[in-house]
Amino acid sequence: MGARDRVKKYREVGGASDLVRVEVLVPRSRRDDIVADAARMRADFRERKEHVRELCMKATERYSVRIFDNVDLARIPGIMNQAPVIANALFEKGDARAFVLGRRIQAALEN
Repeated sequence: MGARDRVKKYREVGGASDLVRVEVLVPRSRRDDIVADAARMRADFRERKEHVRELCMKATERYSVRIFDNVDLARIPGIMNQAPVIANALFEKGDARAFVLGRRIQAALEN
C-alpha cells in the first residue's frame, strides 16, 4: 500500500475520519490559541464519538436479534453514520428501554 493510499485510508476510517482540514489566517500572537482550540475540539469530538460507540454497542448487545432483522450495519461506514440507523431501529422495533436508549443515542449525536 502506497503512502497516498495510507493517508486516504487514515482520513476515511482511521484516526482522522470525520475530521476536515481547515486553514485560517490569524495574527502570529494568537496562533497558539487557535491550535489549542483545535486540539480541544478534536478531543471533545473523539470523546463524543466514543460515547456514541459505547451506546451503540450496548444497543447491539441487548437488542440485535429483535431490531436488526433487515439492517446491515456493515454496509454503513463509520459509527457516526450507523448511530442514527440504530436509534431508528430501537424506536421502531424495541420496547420502552430500547426507546430510551435510542433517545440517548440521538442526544449524544446532537451534542
